[in-house]
Amino acid sequence: MLLTEASLNSADEDSKIKKRIFTILVEGLQNVTRHQEIDAEKDTPSQSSIFIIQNQGDKYYITTGNPILKESIPILTRQLDKINSLDADALKVFYKEVLNDNIISNKGGAGLGLIEMARKSGNKLDFDFSDISERYSYFYMGTTVLITDSAKIETSQHSMDAIKAIHKTINEQNITLIFNGIHTQDSLLHIMSIMEEHFCNVDLKIKKNLIYVIIEMLQNTVKHGYKHDGRSTKAVFFISHDNKTYKFNSVNYIENEKVPSVLDNIVKVNAMTDKELNELYDKNLSESINDTRDIKGLGLTEIRLRTHNKIECITSKYDDKLSAIFIQATI
Repeated sequence: MLLTEASLNSADEDSKIKKRIFTILVEGLQNVTRHQEIDAEKDTPSQSSIFIIQNQGDKYYITTGNPILKESIPILTRQLDKINSLDADALKVFYKEVLNDNIISNKGGAGLGLIEMARKSGNKLDFDFSDISERYSYFYMGTTVLITDSAKIETSQHSMDAIKAIHKTINEQNITLIFNGIHTQDSLLHIMSIMEEHFCNVDLKIKKNLIYVIIEMLQNTVKHGYKHDGRSTKAVFFISHDNKTYKFNSVNYIENEKVPSVLDNIVKVNAMTDKELNELYDKNLSESINDTRDIKGLGLTEIRLRTHNKIECITSKYDDKLSAIFIQATI
């Protein structure tokens, strides 16, 4: 929630729009909490819930997803079809009827959250199901928040099929977290908060290294990413892992003239021994104390010392002014 708030604030979104989006987020996440149905059965893949918010200029697409028992599909379908058949006035009446009937399921609510999502978005609730196993399906649900009166809903690019494709890639690549937006110090702090909770069962020494690498990777995009009229531009940060490693990845734009210097710094730190890295780190740290300017290579040196692995880097020219730079660190 806080990460989304930071993103909306960086986009200077209208307070009324932000309030509507937050209401939908809360209801959507509560829906996931109430209705996610997984257990330790061998035939049930380990698929966690997802939450995606997309901004497309004059609209926001909000999607949640979670595993459910297939026996729950008919009930959910009836609820959603009923909600989608009602206009704004009828939804208001239906909400009061459900509330007054006081029909609460064993998981809380009674479809009130779904009704509220439809009311606040002013649009229908898109939904779909995808098989996981013989007993389980994955339940996707989303809606659209229009920012301007002239905005129109377009289903081609942001259809459920597109969301399902994104989710498939996330699962195949074992991605734990992905953030695509304007990177700021606020978003950095919120990502840190999310990942600290995720690392709660990780060995303390390893956890410390993981946290430091996240900080340096995100600081790199905040400090050195391309800025348009003094404002940060969008960047991507994502974390993937398997049983043996964590991979931290960032993608952002930089000016073409800075590419040779960045690549040269990475080649240099990759070629150094731990002793040489420690000496360079101490030297750069000392210089940073006596100089308020950012010291080049300090973050890269920290990443190398924490990971004990080489930093991977790929650049691709975007246009005559900018290049995209991909950096990966592995622990």
